[in-house]
Amino acid sequence: MAYAEKTKVPVDRSQAEIRKILSKHGASGFAFAEQVEKALVQFDIEGRRIRFFLPLAVKGQTQNKKRYIMGQNEVDQTNRSKWRGLALAIKAKLECVESGITTLEQEFMAHIALPNGQTVGDLVLPEIAKSYQEKAMPSLLGMRQ
Repeated sequence: MAYAEKTKVPVDRSQAEIRKILSKHGASGFAFAEQVEKALVQFDIEGRRIRFFLPLAVKGQTQNKKRYIMGQNEVDQTNRSKWRGLALAIKAKLECVESGITTLEQEFMAHIALPNGQTVGDLVLPEIAKSYQEKAMPSLLGMRQ
């Protein structure tokens, strides 16, 4: 069962909530953008640029290898749920940082945008997969042999 799978909260209201949460925690430089199959949420906080890509449902697409999305109403419902989930995730991460449970870097590490435009996740996640596949330690960050 997906979080907020029956939500009626429109996407623009979830985006406004995300902006409000981020503002409360000192973020600036907000950007929201959408393409057919993904959305972008980007913001600056504590000298870091954070970038989330949110995969969006598209009519006729298989969702989570289990469910085939049939019509536009189901697509809209799935996307409203995804935006609610992202709002919850960002709020939870920032609350953990504010409470001293974790640091900003720990909570948002995979989503930190590096000077070359890639995120830390873009660099590290393939190395983690390769490390497990080959049962060997990964190469240094950004240093291919």
